Amino acid sequence: MKKKRKWPKYVLIALLLAVIAGGIYAYSVYSNFTTTLDTMHEPVEREQPSVERTEIVEFDQQDPFSVLLLGVDEREDDRGRSDTMVVMTVNPETQSTKMVSIPRDTYTEIIGRGTTDKINHAYAFGGIEMSMNTTENLLDIPIDYVVQVNMEGFEDIVDAVDGVTVNNSLAFDNFPEGEIQLNGEQALDYVQMRKQDPRGDFGRQDRQKQVIQGIMRKGASINSLWNYKDIFDALGQNVRTNMTFDEMVDVQRNYQDAVTNVDQMIVEDGYGETINGIWYYMMDDAELAEIQSTLKDHLELTESID
Repeated sequence: MKKKRKWPKYVLIALLLAVIAGGIYAYSVYSNFTTTLDTMHEPVEREQPSVERTEIVEFDQQDPFSVLLLGVDEREDDRGRSDTMVVMTVNPETQSTKMVSIPRDTYTEIIGRGTTDKINHAYAFGGIEMSMNTTENLLDIPIDYVVQVNMEGFEDIVDAVDGVTVNNSLAFDNFPEGEIQLNGEQALDYVQMRKQDPRGDFGRQDRQKQVIQGIMRKGASINSLWNYKDIFDALGQNVRTNMTFDEMVDVQRNYQDAVTNVDQMIVEDGYGETINGIWYYMMDDAELAEIQSTLKDHLELTESID
């Protein structure tokens, strides 16, 4: 009869301590995570999920959905303006995400105000709700969720994930061409520069998307678990979203492959026009129609709802 192997007492104690320590660590992560998400969660006052939808997105059914990312330049005496506007559509069936940056000077109807103006003024006039409604009207797709990032705290988020790596196509200031590593302060300078860029705001949009993707990659890395407190603190102080804790868990469970496979769409065929002494960006009708069609297909919407 084979003799049962006895583990030395100190090994059993070590294993028990490891399990307990792991449990405490996991509980600490979970506790900090839920607290952070409670802080980040900010419901949006809308009469229905979207004028472009008849049914609510069901994450457990793996429905495609859209997100508006607002990088907000908050100011002491007013609401501020949305310095960055990026729309992402996520489709788990194709395991892909479409990403398009909207030029902040885009001339469009501001929904809820009855005027036409630069799209980034929608946030100053009516906050997140007006920004979502105006973006929906421009792209003719539903905007299901919104993530608002305070650009003043943007560098804290980059530092929390221990910096990001980007591939710089234009040498400027202290940023050489090629692959470079950026800390938080450098990343903020990198995404805000546009005067030295021959492509102006379009070059800046590309840099913004590079850094966003870098944050997404680093945030999804297993190494980020060791920095979770810094990451949660940075997110809790600088990010607001209408997505709930349960919805975020569902996205992590059902959409993980899709959100890491990003296809960038470029807005570049429009032109500038000065109206009453103010410069605006006029989107090209054909290019806008193509973007609208691509995003609708990606969201599996056959036609818009009037």
